[in-house]
Amino acid sequence: MPEKPTILNHAIVAQSRLFGIEQLELRFSNGEERVYERLRTPRIPAVMVVALKDENTVLLIREYSCGTDDYQLSLPKGALDHHGEHLFEAANRELMEEAGYGARQFTELKKLSLSPSYMGHLIHVILAEDLFEKRLPGDEPEPIEVFEHPLEDIDSLLANEDFTEARALAALYMVRDIVRQRKANR
Repeated sequence: MPEKPTILNHAIVAQSRLFGIEQLELRFSNGEERVYERLRTPRIPAVMVVALKDENTVLLIREYSCGTDDYQLSLPKGALDHHGEHLFEAANRELMEEAGYGARQFTELKKLSLSPSYMGHLIHVILAEDLFEKRLPGDEPEPIEVFEHPLEDIDSLLANEDFTEARALAALYMVRDIVRQRKANR
């Protein structure tokens, strides 16, 4: 593994209510220097929830996504409310707010990044099982549509124009493989 670059200078060059852009002046181990920019990493982690209603059915949501200026089909997700909130508490809260279900069993599967060359954003993929109906008020400006989808039918999601989030796709593949392994071990 090569030696990480040395940060010679670090500055915030732009800031909004939600986003900050950082500029890093770097020196690489071979002496080359470059200026990189990245979106500032959020201080509070986020969770993405793969909720299994049963071993064959996953819950999906459709909500407006400002980044694509369109409605997107994805998985419940969101940031922790505060640094003291546990990942599973946040996953359960987001699941209740966005899908109208809670869960009794949680498993953290993996942290996923999005465009790591420009962002340090990580999301914790959480498997939620043993669901029960429970809705909490959320911060969304309009009701979120909730869909039940066969876990094995990822191909139809790939063909769907409003299912574009790569992290959700990766999370579904991970859970599909876990469920397949469980079935094979019976």
